[in-house]
Amino acid sequence: MIGVGGWAGGPAAAVPDARGPSRILAMSMTTPNHATVTVYSRAMDRPIRVSVLVPERRDRERPTWYLLDGIDGGVYTNYTQSGWTYQTDIAEFMADKAVNVVLPIGGTGSYYTDWSTADPVLGNNRWETFLTEELPPLIDSRFQGNGVNAIGGLSMGALGAMSIAVRHPDLYTAVAAFSGCLDQGSSEFRQATAATVATRGGNPDNMWGPVSGSEWAAHDPAAHVAALRGKVVYISSGNGVPDPSLGLAGLASPVGGLLESVVLQCTLGFKARAERAGVSATYDFRPGLHSWGYWNRDLHRAWPTIAGGLGIGS
Repeated sequence: MIGVGGWAGGPAAAVPDARGPSRILAMSMTTPNHATVTVYSRAMDRPIRVSVLVPERRDRERPTWYLLDGIDGGVYTNYTQSGWTYQTDIAEFMADKAVNVVLPIGGTGSYYTDWSTADPVLGNNRWETFLTEELPPLIDSRFQGNGVNAIGGLSMGALGAMSIAVRHPDLYTAVAAFSGCLDQGSSEFRQATAATVATRGGNPDNMWGPVSGSEWAAHDPAAHVAALRGKVVYISSGNGVPDPSLGLAGLASPVGGLLESVVLQCTLGFKARAERAGVSATYDFRPGLHSWGYWNRDLHRAWPTIAGGLGIGS
């Protein structure tokens, strides 16, 4: 008789895993410089779509910049595009840059982290594992990556990117965060982050446990900022006041000013912790709200700094 683990009364035999390894399932070129790639994530046991922007000149290996989305990642395009390609000029702006740009499609409300428990609404989120272990070797193999990486993001993705960067410092030479609450040391900031998860139907306790718990501290960029010593770091935050120079692109929802005001306080807290830890960074404290017009401009302003961190010209 055969038991669940092998022959009854004998040592348990390995049970074959029908899922197989993480791998690229499909790829299509949306444009000559924009690939849509479907990757099977073993950690999440489902296909994940990512956009990969490649340069016009592809005659040599190149570094990779992973850029993460905001709280509604994928929602407005029915998960066909990242917010970056839908809301900004990133495809055109990066076309002549000697770098791959990888944009996950989806991750709504996930903070691009590994959740402690699968959520009934937001599902099984193991984004940190996907982004740090599963995806990089696939990108480097298929898109001539040279193993040099940067990571960044906006809003939710800014906290996600910075949390990943301090937890995996050997993987990145540079990190960029636009309008992210990078200091999760206070109960007020943690409650604000938890509230954004709840607005998308998720239970924030399923992410890092109760806001008073140790997992929140373990994922707090400000608490582990010393890991960024020697890295190139770019951080931007608005002041909650619209910038007239951007016109309509500088407007936001009614809560855009309030959200960016909270982000500013988080950023100031992070900056103070970074300075005490001897971590230097480029800070852009600018006018502006919590909206795409400002993040598009942040992309342009940040690029020369990130390019230097990747060892290439801007």
